[in-house]
Amino acid sequence: SEVTGKLEEVVMIWIKQIRQVLVESEQIRREADDVGPSAELEHWKSRMSSFNSLLDEIKSSKVKKIISILQAARSKTLKQWKELDGSITIAANEAKDNVRYLYTLDKFFGPLANASPVMMEHIPSLMSTVCMIYCTSPYYNTSEHMTSLFLKITNQMINTCKTYLCEG
Repeated sequence: SEVTGKLEEVVMIWIKQIRQVLVESEQIRREADDVGPSAELEHWKSRMSSFNSLLDEIKSSKVKKIISILQAARSKTLKQWKELDGSITIAANEAKDNVRYLYTLDKFFGPLANASPVMMEHIPSLMSTVCMIYCTSPYYNTSEHMTSLFLKITNQMINTCKTYLCEG
């Protein structure tokens, strides 16, 4: 039982650390007013990398051994552990899915940034792709995500117009 107690202490430290990562990932992002849509993709790529690293750690042989020992000892800390393991898996899946969908928009980001203000040729395809994401993505189709994306697309259009005016 002494070993079980020590292992439970270790798992409780992990639980606290994982909860902190989850809390930080849900906080509102502070971004510059003129940030473009590629920042949205970069955000989700970074988040995917973080959560995948965390999942790799959780699935490591060291962690699995400790969890199996605590299972054999019928430790009460495992309930919290399993809940957090599920939350991390969901967050990792969300980030991976969002990156996959946002990559479909990536081909529009360059032309949007480098076009003249008469960028109408790109807009219908861009909006069609955003609509597809909204209709098919299980995670990205929230008003918060869509608003953030449209804001960044608009920022990019404004920046492109400003650049055009300053060069002309």
